[in-house]
Amino acid sequence: MRVILAEDSTLLREGLVRLLMEEGHDVLAAVGDGEQLLAAVEADRPDVVVADVRMPPTHTDEGLRAALGIRERWPGVGVLVLSQYVERRYATELLTLTGGSDGVGYLLKDRVAEVDEFLDALERVGEGRTAFDPEVVRRLLVRSTRTDPLSRLTAREGEVLAAMAQGHTNAAIAARLYVSQSAVEKHINAIFDKLELTGTAGYSRRVLAVLRYLGT
Repeated sequence: MRVILAEDSTLLREGLVRLLMEEGHDVLAAVGDGEQLLAAVEADRPDVVVADVRMPPTHTDEGLRAALGIRERWPGVGVLVLSQYVERRYATELLTLTGGSDGVGYLLKDRVAEVDEFLDALERVGEGRTAFDPEVVRRLLVRSTRTDPLSRLTAREGEVLAAMAQGHTNAAIAARLYVSQSAVEKHINAIFDKLELTGTAGYSRRVLAVLRYLGT
């Protein structure tokens, strides 16, 4: 897989470069800010961009802005953003401004230390699927029961929805929850029905199911 990295921490950036190269990926560039990231993608289109949310000069949302700009100009490039904390607004913006499309991911930096999970997320984004950190999903779905559409779902449907939001396939969800794939498909159809997500051609209903709960 062809990857471009954007991370202002030299230690983490070089560590990721080494990890990806050892796993057989082609690291086209490793840069330290959003402007350099955009220039690198312009020069040599990757399969996936891995970018820190906060980078110079203001260390606020430069990485996220660059990632969104990349998806707007080159929609075929996957973007996996990394964040030190669960920043609900940024995760929401990433999903919303990419139109609920696939090929996006949001991971906490702590997850990078869990190499297999990081590489799995990178692979999913590169394949055009989604990969959202379990803790990010949990925070995004937390709402008061008075206004929370999750209250319509059963406990099992909530587990399936959380796994969907992380980007897992039906087969992977079945394995994680120790149920049959047909049972997962029935739960997913029930979720879509309860959230009135029929007739949404052109959008990923899996992502829209998460978007339905996002706070502003």
